Amino acid sequence: MISIVKYSSQNLDSWNNFIKSSKNSLFMHNRYFMEYHSDRFEDNSLMFYDDEELLALLPANKKQNELISHGGLTYGGFITNSKMKEYKMLECFEALKNYMSQNNFSHLVYKTIPYCYFTNPAQEDLYALFRNYATLLKIEPSTVIDFRFPIKLPKGRKAQIARAKREGVTIELSTDFNTFIELENKVLFEHHNTKAVHTGPELKLLHSRFPEQIELYAAMYNGKMIAGSVVFVYQNVIHTQYLAADDTAREIGALDYCISEIINKYSSAKQFLDFGISTEDGGRILNEGLISQKEGFGGRTIVYQTWEMNI
Repeated sequence: MISIVKYSSQNLDSWNNFIKSSKNSLFMHNRYFMEYHSDRFEDNSLMFYDDEELLALLPANKKQNELISHGGLTYGGFITNSKMKEYKMLECFEALKNYMSQNNFSHLVYKTIPYCYFTNPAQEDLYALFRNYATLLKIEPSTVIDFRFPIKLPKGRKAQIARAKREGVTIELSTDFNTFIELENKVLFEHHNTKAVHTGPELKLLHSRFPEQIELYAAMYNGKMIAGSVVFVYQNVIHTQYLAADDTAREIGALDYCISEIINKYSSAKQFLDFGISTEDGGRILNEGLISQKEGFGGRTIVYQTWEMNI
């Protein structure tokens, strides 16, 4: 019999300990990560018990009559361990629907975790979504390098990297998140009229909590940061959470050089590099220039899926 407990701070240790032993969790599902934006999201995370044994977690927030897994995280969905089997996931969905009905939720918005982040197969939720007549709300292509099967860089990309080196660009680990976010926001505002999800102080706080999982690689030129990438380090995957380059960096290949150094560092230690999505409007608009740049490093497409289930 599956029962549900709404997460509260008294469950913090149980939640985080389950995260450590799961087959598809990420450090962003740790409560010390999730709590950094607790003022912006009304948390409604759920813990699923099979009798008295914790079976699954669902990071989620409440927005009016929507249950969203999770509005403040890149990836949501059920977090499970090796004890999860398909029939148990179907039971979890039945319990979830009952919980939502009793708490006046009309529908669920559900982000899946891409398969490359799994340590063991963990797509029991996809079948359960299908069985419960959920519909795809959006599909967003993300560009991923599989380090086991590298694709050669084109000559143009190699030439840009070589030029950056000749110009004296250096790549270094940095903790100057404020300067990076200023650069990122300048690029985002000029090209997309938007800004980064995180602020500089927020990234600095998260880095202090997860120093081995959050890194900033800065491309320095004449003593100034002209490009860089904030990288999230997972068990099997490196994810470029942010990429930014000013006009000078684009001209002399500084960001290309930065990415190549990240690839060189992690290609023997990790299986994938995930560049993230290159779309707007819920996946309806493809930024062809951006995805071409990522594909130029040997990346190819996987998809991020968001589903909607009505109650």
